[in-house]
Amino acid sequence: MLDITKDIQSLTTFRRRSGDFMKQIKKSKRPVVLTVNGKAAAVVQDAGAYQRLLDIAASPDAEKGIRQGEEDARKRRIQPVKAAERLASFGKRHKLSLRGLKIRNLINEGHR
Repeated sequence: MLDITKDIQSLTTFRRRSGDFMKQIKKSKRPVVLTVNGKAAAVVQDAGAYQRLLDIAASPDAEKGIRQGEEDARKRRIQPVKAAERLASFGKRHKLSLRGLKIRNLINEGHR
C-alpha cells in the first residue's frame, strides 16, 4: 500500500536525498512515485519487488491456471493432494494470496 506522505516525492527531493530514499525503498519494499511539476513522472522500486511483478506478469493468467488445477483435481485428472501442494507452492513462489480457494478441500479429497 502506498503511503502518500512518504511514497510520493518530487524528483528534485529524490535527487538530493537519493541515498535515504534507497534505504527507505529497500526497508519498506514500497515503490516511490517521483513527480515533476506535481505530476507523476516515474516510479522507483526495489529490484526484488520489480522482479516479482515481472514473474507474475510473465506467467499465463495465474488465477485461471489455479482454477484449472482445482477443476482437474475435482474431475480426478490429477491427484488432489499433489494439486494442493503444487497450488500452495505456486502461491508461495509468486507471493499470491490464495484466500478463497479451497485448498483444504482438495487435500481432504485426496485422503479419501
